[in-house]
This record gives sequence, C-alpha cells and structure tokens, in this order.
Amino acid sequence: MKDKKVLIISSEVVPYLPNTEQAFNSFQIPKCVNEKGGQTRIFMPRYGLINERRHQLHEVIRLSGMNLVINELDTPLIIKVASIPKERMQVYFIDNEDFFKRRAVLRDDKGNLFDDNDDRMVFFTKGVIETVKKLNWSPDIIHLHGWFTSLFPLYLKTLYKDEPLFQDSKLVTSVYPKDFEGPMSEELKAKIAHDKIEDKSIDHLAKASYENLMQVNATHADGFVIASEAVDQKTLATLKSTKKPLLEYADTHQEDAYVNFYTEKIC
Repeated sequence: MKDKKVLIISSEVVPYLPNTEQAFNSFQIPKCVNEKGGQTRIFMPRYGLINERRHQLHEVIRLSGMNLVINELDTPLIIKVASIPKERMQVYFIDNEDFFKRRAVLRDDKGNLFDDNDDRMVFFTKGVIETVKKLNWSPDIIHLHGWFTSLFPLYLKTLYKDEPLFQDSKLVTSVYPKDFEGPMSEELKAKIAHDKIEDKSIDHLAKASYENLMQVNATHADGFVIASEAVDQKTLATLKSTKKPLLEYADTHQEDAYVNFYTEKIC
C-alpha cells in the first residue's frame, strides 16, 4: 500500500459519532492503510450534533465558497477539517446550513428518515467530488460506507466520467444491514436527472428503496465488502451476481484484510 491514496467516504466516523460498525470501520480502515504506508483522506457530513470546539473543526476558506446546484437551486458549500487525535488522519466535513445544521444524522427524534435526505445525498456526493477536485488529490481507491454514499459510483461513472483526477480510481463499497423499508424518496430520480444523467442509468431510482440504491451502486462499483454479518440475503445476491471482487464478512477480521483486498483484488 506504500504511497497508494485511499479516499474514505462515510456518513458516520468515530470519534465524531457513536461507535457503530460503520463508524468504527470508517476510522479503522484508513488507520490500517496509514500504518502500511498509504495516504488517506476521510470525508463525512458535518452534522449539527458534532461539537466543533471539542473536535477542533475549522473552516477551510480556500475550499469553501463554491455553490452547488441541487434540484435547480444554488446551494452554498462549506468545507471544514479536523485531525483525529493521535492519528495521522485528516477528516473533511461537508457542511451546509440547510442540510446539516440540525442536531441529528439521517433521522428525526421519532426515528423517521428526513424528507430531504435525497437532497442531502446529492449535495454530499457532489460536495465531496468537487472538494477533492480542488485539493487536486487523485485517489487510487475510493471506499464508500453506507447507503447514504450510494450515489458516488453513479456520479463518478456518468457526470464526472471525463474528470482526469478520477480516471484510474477504483470504487469499493462496504455494505451494512438494511435499515429502512420502502422508498427513502419519491423524487430522487427527478433530482438526479437535473444533472443531465441519462434515464437508463437511474431507472431503478424511480423507487429509491434500499434495494434499488444497492442495485445502482453495484452497477458502477468495482468491488464490495460485506461489512456486517447481518447484511440481508437479497443484497448479497445482488452483489454476487455482478461477479465483481467481494470481501466476505468472515474474512474482514483477518489481519491486513482490507489492504490485501485492495492490492490483490481491486488495484
């Protein structure tokens, strides 16, 4: 892994959010990459419940200031950064007053998904890609965690397919248990269509269910990690049907499992 660049994109990362499987993996994997001589950068949303003073977040003025068009509206993008204590890892936070100021992650206090999670997904996706472009940092591997990152493979293989920075980047998706029923949005396909992405690429998202998000992800990603023993069988079947490299859950606990998967199966 020496000098390989790995971009970690997740909706949850320790120590900024509670220690779930996803949040822990989003911290532990880049830590392992760093220890093997690789370079990492981590991106996550800057939710309002993250204590900026305690975690020493600060705005990166040279990266902030651009507007992203989301659902035909210009939306300001703010970039903040912090370093994980005792680790050589920088975390970049995608921020916006409308989408991420609330003191919650993806659900309200009754456990319901937020109605604007579709806009938030598109904003987060485009925000990360545009920020990495500004950094002029070309990742060898982009490792995605959780359904909230499902649009990245789609956008990188369609809207940004001619972007030189990502021409050789390989996409790996870590899959976690299904955690919502029904469609998370009735309008996601229409909102993505504003970015002039062809209908044939997003037909599955006419109904933005967990299964269909995974299907769109699976179509464009280069490999998968089964990151929990509780991943449902339908999702497993979808991923295995692609015949793309897959790291089984039982193998993720082996020493250097992710580094070996990157070097032997993905790169």
